[in-house]
Amino acid sequence: MKKAAITLFLLPILSFAQADADSIFIKKMSDDILRNGKAHDLLRQLTKQVGGRLAGSPQFARAVGWGKFTMEMVAPDKVFLQQCMVPHWVRGGADLATIVEMDKKPFPKKLDVLALGNSIGKGTVQAPLLAVADFAELEKRKDSAVGKIVYFNKGFDPTNIKPFISYGQVGIYRRNGPSLAAKYGAVGVMIRSLTESVSNDPHTGAMAYNDSFPRIPAVALGPRDADEIWNLSRKSSLVVSMTTNGKFLPDTIGHNVVGELTGTDFPGEFIIIGGHLDSWDVNEGAHDDGAGVVQTIEVMRVLKAMGYKPKHSIRFVLFANEENGLRGGTKYALEAEAKKEKHIFALESDAGGFTPRGFTVGGLNPAQLTKMQSWVKLLTPYGVTEISNGGGGADIGPLNRLFSTPVCELEPDPQRYFDYHHARTDVFENVNKRELLLGAINMAALIYLIDKYGL
Repeated sequence: MKKAAITLFLLPILSFAQADADSIFIKKMSDDILRNGKAHDLLRQLTKQVGGRLAGSPQFARAVGWGKFTMEMVAPDKVFLQQCMVPHWVRGGADLATIVEMDKKPFPKKLDVLALGNSIGKGTVQAPLLAVADFAELEKRKDSAVGKIVYFNKGFDPTNIKPFISYGQVGIYRRNGPSLAAKYGAVGVMIRSLTESVSNDPHTGAMAYNDSFPRIPAVALGPRDADEIWNLSRKSSLVVSMTTNGKFLPDTIGHNVVGELTGTDFPGEFIIIGGHLDSWDVNEGAHDDGAGVVQTIEVMRVLKAMGYKPKHSIRFVLFANEENGLRGGTKYALEAEAKKEKHIFALESDAGGFTPRGFTVGGLNPAQLTKMQSWVKLLTPYGVTEISNGGGGADIGPLNRLFSTPVCELEPDPQRYFDYHHARTDVFENVNKRELLLGAINMAALIYLIDKYGL
């Protein structure tokens, strides 16, 4: 009886001791990242020396070379390129728009616009404007859309505390708005940029045509110009012109960049951490997703610096073509399927380099979610206060769909993200070094806990 009692008494002490050991190790990683972290310096290289990195562009090819060289400098067990074919959309010149007439009188007013990614330009298109609040209003006024440029004024719901909810609600206007307007005879489309920013910078982003309808040009308006054109349209008739030259060139070769720390106990079981290497062409892609790229490399660096030997193989993936095709993430998953690889967890950072607040997860059962949530107390000193359902990055989504791999995404503070998302303002100067490094600390800690304890 005494022996049993002693054993029962020791169990919680051992548990506390283990938590203490994890806390100490995470603190060592944090100290090293905050003192010696390279993520901010690497982000400067990626944004200032390479710049915008749209899939298929010469800049993206340079980014692949940069990523491979940078990973090799960290000296993991493997670094390799994974080839995939990527779309090659080009903007083809400056995007322009003007209010030409108001109430049949000249009213020359330039508008700040960007063509939507994957849209097909027609040079200059000039037509009367049909301004509608949303798809429902277009449906009611569909007979008036023939020969018009349709403007959708649908914006973010400001009452959503989490802006990503708003983005999910209105993203359909960017993706599907052009084809829905073309269905009723429109010759062009304008949308309100997907942002609550008070600046007038327009935000681009991918759209997709429905092949059943004509491929009409499409632009996003800067927020202040969107307000003005909406207010004018409520009381006056407008004629507008828009000039875009976007087109697709033939698909070209792109690459995922992959580094690996080979597991000591389960080398055939893979934990994935990554971000996407491509960006839009109009900015430096600092938050989207340069931050995720350099945080991924920073996690690799700190694990090496700690002399950590993972039980499972950890792959660090810089994905190709997230922005306008998802070819890199799809290629990675299909190749894993062909090789019959086992992927036990995937983590992505693709929500900016802001202060970390939590992680969102997908594909976990209740017991797995509870287990991960029990680790929050180890992460809270570094900014993470919750692990919640409903997440997982785009690039790792194909792993979840093919293998039911549990997926997870770093959730930084989201309030400023859509000030920069897909806009010309997404530049290095708008990323704070300390916030960026704190994100890397939490990613490194989570990968360490997953590797040590599994799900």
